[in-house]
Amino acid sequence: MTTLDHRATDGTTTEGPGPAAEPAATTEVSFDTSPEQYQHWRLSVDGEIATLTLDVAEDGGIVPGYELKMNSYDLGVDIELHDAVQRIRFEHPEVKAVVVASAKERMFCAGANIKMLAASPHAWKVNFCKFTNETRNGFEDASAHSGLPFVAAVNGTAAGGGYELALACDQIVLVDDNSSAVSLPEVPLLGVLPGTGGLTRVVDKRGVRRDLADVFSTTAEGIRGRRAVDWRLVDATVKARDFDAEVARRAAELAATSNRPGAGAQGVALTPLRRETDGDTTRYEHVRVVLDRDSGTATITVRGPDAVPGSVEELHQQGDGAWLLATTRELDDAILRLRTNELAVGTWLLRTEGDLGTVAGYDGFLLAHRDHWLVNETVGYWRRTLKRLDTTSRSLFALVEPGSCFAGTLAEIALAADRQFMLEGQFEDDEDPKPPAAIRLDEFNTGLLPMGNGLSRLQVRFLGSADELAAAEAAVGRDLLAEDAAALGLVTATPDDIDWEDEVRLVIEERASFSPDALTGMEANLRFAGRETPETKVFGRLTAWQNWIFQRPNAAGPEGALRRYGTGKRADYDRKRV
Repeated sequence: MTTLDHRATDGTTTEGPGPAAEPAATTEVSFDTSPEQYQHWRLSVDGEIATLTLDVAEDGGIVPGYELKMNSYDLGVDIELHDAVQRIRFEHPEVKAVVVASAKERMFCAGANIKMLAASPHAWKVNFCKFTNETRNGFEDASAHSGLPFVAAVNGTAAGGGYELALACDQIVLVDDNSSAVSLPEVPLLGVLPGTGGLTRVVDKRGVRRDLADVFSTTAEGIRGRRAVDWRLVDATVKARDFDAEVARRAAELAATSNRPGAGAQGVALTPLRRETDGDTTRYEHVRVVLDRDSGTATITVRGPDAVPGSVEELHQQGDGAWLLATTRELDDAILRLRTNELAVGTWLLRTEGDLGTVAGYDGFLLAHRDHWLVNETVGYWRRTLKRLDTTSRSLFALVEPGSCFAGTLAEIALAADRQFMLEGQFEDDEDPKPPAAIRLDEFNTGLLPMGNGLSRLQVRFLGSADELAAAEAAVGRDLLAEDAAALGLVTATPDDIDWEDEVRLVIEERASFSPDALTGMEANLRFAGRETPETKVFGRLTAWQNWIFQRPNAAGPEGALRRYGTGKRADYDRKRV
């Protein structure tokens, strides 16, 4: 079946929040949407400036059970925002700056909907926070890598996640009307933390002094006016009569610094994904997902390209059907759907199919034209999708078999895995014998697709040995068979045909015997070795703390702050520190 609606397909119940304490898990959430389907955002383009206007429909929650008052948001609002930013990047290369605004009078955004959070099961909150983090990071990625800066036009209250939305922008302009303020009120009002990067962006990005950040984060009513500017919480505060003009001026200044193509450039339309589901198998054009619920596995197979474009003009003509762009959209969608809808499928087996040389040739084409805006955007989307794989709370095992094509861009899938299993030789009973499994590295593996810590996956893999890293990087361009890959430390094990099935089966069974919570913590720690960045702080520390705090009775219990918010009663806190 094909689903094109981003809301719960039956409109009544999902794994997300609802009026009951533990909503039933009977409906899938889809991440498909488009501007004509938006309920909460309006996207408009005027020359070099695009405007994203938040106008949340109160009755438009992704599931029933709460009202989205005061521009508060849920997963459905963020699904639209993610889609809108992607469309600006690909469909509107003429755009050189984006304004994020609100249609509500004196209300920018009140943040994540509290009743939704209070009623949500833990897994829903985790996935909601993670997707929101990734969407906010997408703003900063667009500014850093695509010459697409953002201006937040804060025309009123910006609280919690609403202020975090503004924090993701390059500049924040706050209206000066003696009442509008920015705030992170989660600690004083809700017993939780600003979970989409608020604390991290305040100190790491905006450089707010630590003691002032402490005052700010414990002041429920927030900070407004000149004080907000002095504390670096916003870039400017402007009287209402001059507000629109100041936002426009700043957007134009930022646009003047952009290297985006600008007027006359033709974009690439992002058409609805073609996805067919038959039982436990979901097929896209280039990606296939097969579930085995008994073993708790999802086998994700990515098919390599059939040919290499002859020119960037040909790539542009292929539109969103071009191999890497199409594959990226499909894999991104598969990751999101599995994360949200298949919580008990804890192990993902990552495979590829295709010709190693063709993938290498496609990579060579991309490298030769990396300065073209469409190539840059496509590679950037692939980079972000690999990061989404990095931050996914599932065990990831790569299976490198005869007929696979783990070269360059696709080799990053294997390097993102927690373990890599590579067949030595061939399958003797294969009726259609394929060449022995091989891996090929190229420039995409040596720094062009960094993780959230700013390091390549090779650098993280060989963090303790400069010699091993140098040896792996020196192997760029060579087809590495199992023996070579093992000698270079690029794979975990190289079983032969006799042992392959048993070794893979045993590691899957072993994984299924462990605590999923312990595995999530272990994998997250091991994947982000090396230096810390604001991005790794958000995913590795802040969200871990947030998710733990979300489960504590002080926040989520019957007398906790989330449950009592808006009732006029204060939360009854257990005062013991742990």
